[in-house]
Amino acid sequence: MTTGGSGRPGVRGAGVDRRTVLAGAAGFAGVSAGLVAIGVARRREPDVADPEAFLDRVLGQPGAVPDVRPGPVEHGRFRSTARLGATVPWVLIRPPGRHRRLPLVVALHGHGGTVAQLLEPRWDLPRFLAAAVADGVPPFAIAAVNGGDTFWHRRPSGEDAGAMVTREFLPMLGGRTRDLRGAPIGLLGWSMGGYGALRIAGLLGADRVAAVVANSPGLYLDPAQAHPDGFADPAEYRRYSIMERQRDLDGVSVRIDVGSSDPFAPAVRAYVDGFADGADLTASFEPGTHTLGYSLRLLPAELAFLGTHLAARS
Repeated sequence: MTTGGSGRPGVRGAGVDRRTVLAGAAGFAGVSAGLVAIGVARRREPDVADPEAFLDRVLGQPGAVPDVRPGPVEHGRFRSTARLGATVPWVLIRPPGRHRRLPLVVALHGHGGTVAQLLEPRWDLPRFLAAAVADGVPPFAIAAVNGGDTFWHRRPSGEDAGAMVTREFLPMLGGRTRDLRGAPIGLLGWSMGGYGALRIAGLLGADRVAAVVANSPGLYLDPAQAHPDGFADPAEYRRYSIMERQRDLDGVSVRIDVGSSDPFAPAVRAYVDGFADGADLTASFEPGTHTLGYSLRLLPAELAFLGTHLAARS
């Protein structure tokens, strides 16, 4: 195991241990778990005008949206049987320029999020993708779909946003877009979506998934602490927890980033520690907490990771 910074990861040669932990400072552990901005319920403290911005300044430089021209964004809707008949918005983000047979990354939003959030000026995922490709990252497209707040797995109601992604959304994209390469794909998620990305990547396996990135994934050590929108009781937690299912990702390149003061950090550390020493894993625990500024700071390296590994599997 090695340690280092959070710059763009390279592809190592065969026979080299691929399990990499990028360790950051572990201070500021007492930061309030309520101050979040990427998909978990949020509160404002009366004595701080903007606690999210304050935390970003203290715990690390927040990421900034690149000042570049974005590529085209396609919008659509479909009726999802897996989501019990809901009409579901989706977007497909392409990099600027003309490209043949783009690999595809599916992005999963966090709790309370939507695909529209990813396009807002404060997030602007199309500009981040454009900047990555301009910086030399092998090009790919990003598709995102509304999954509600059900943690991307089947709930007692029968709603299953994870099945919507695998059984409806991916086949729909393949049937209507000729410039997408098909399998293997990448997965990218934040908070609730980070958990969902890891879970779906494990379900699909290495034949269909080249790489997965989870930013601040919503993981829990104790069923009693798990969000009720995703885990109604300990039985549902045990059924859908990924805490002991790291081997499902064998053959998939995995990157996990979480701030050292993120309330999910202890569970994420336990999850990372559960990978075998030879796993193709990159993990970082840099200063930061559960804010958009932290997520945007890591996003360029995460997009580079996805592009590099998708290109390697083309």
